[in-house]
Amino acid sequence: MSDLPRRVHLHEEGPREGFQIEAGPIASADKVRFIEALADTGLREVQCVSFVNPERVPGMADAEEVARMLRKRDGVRYTGLWLNLRGMQRAMRTQLDIEGTIGTSASEAFSVRNNGKDLAALRESQREMLAFCVDHGIEVTRGIVTTAFGCNLEGAIAPATVVERVAQMLEVMAEFGLRLPILRLADTVGWAQPNAIASVVGAVRERWPELRLGLHLHDTRGTAMANALMGLQMGIDTFDSACAGLGGCPFAGHTGAAGNICTEDLAFMCEEMGIETGVDLDALIACARMAEEIVGHPLPGKLMRAGTLQRFRR
Repeated sequence: MSDLPRRVHLHEEGPREGFQIEAGPIASADKVRFIEALADTGLREVQCVSFVNPERVPGMADAEEVARMLRKRDGVRYTGLWLNLRGMQRAMRTQLDIEGTIGTSASEAFSVRNNGKDLAALRESQREMLAFCVDHGIEVTRGIVTTAFGCNLEGAIAPATVVERVAQMLEVMAEFGLRLPILRLADTVGWAQPNAIASVVGAVRERWPELRLGLHLHDTRGTAMANALMGLQMGIDTFDSACAGLGGCPFAGHTGAAGNICTEDLAFMCEEMGIETGVDLDALIACARMAEEIVGHPLPGKLMRAGTLQRFRR
């Protein structure tokens, strides 16, 4: 376990990942209350909303209003998600922190379902987005490969396919003289188990040993924490997560799609392993309980029920 990182970065996605799939409606004020509480826990980055077609994702129809209402805290980045240039331009008219991103899918079928584009069209969209970022001086901070471990629409995904998609992404970036700071590998619909994490991460690392990797893990089949542990053992130091285990992909092709790995549960495991997270676990637990109150049904997080071990160590 010598490759364990000393510190991990948790990229909180609960407000966007979670509220986009809830039957709702969820009041904009409640979304803002939750985001502001998360920003008080020590998290350094909160993904607040997505700028997507409200007819396809009604839960994000108030993205601009939520962004407008936020009272931002110094030292915290408040970000959004978009799938195309139109969405990015909407985000730029708000007070959110804007960063360039580039994404692709290991599964072409998922790309068509999620983005409305096959992979060839998606590459042209990437070029359009990168050209816009270069022209406007927007830093491209991360890339993501969705369905990197499997797809409900296309089946198993070979590590070699993921390597091919990463190579294509890096080639497009090189056309603009750009390098990719972080690449996230996403278990978008919950296919991964620890051996798959090791295989895909290992294949990408073998080809690009200097590329910093992160994981975006869903807990659809209860394997997210085991997958995170494998990632940690391989030196992964940045994870997408969702407070209380909120969320799920609306285009997964599976009604049982679950949310991202639970932020407070992952943070607790890391802290118990001696890995710093910089977050206040008790404050995160309070946020998880707030999330349950807002959505009006139980959420899968464990730590908000069991609590930390501190009271037993006194």
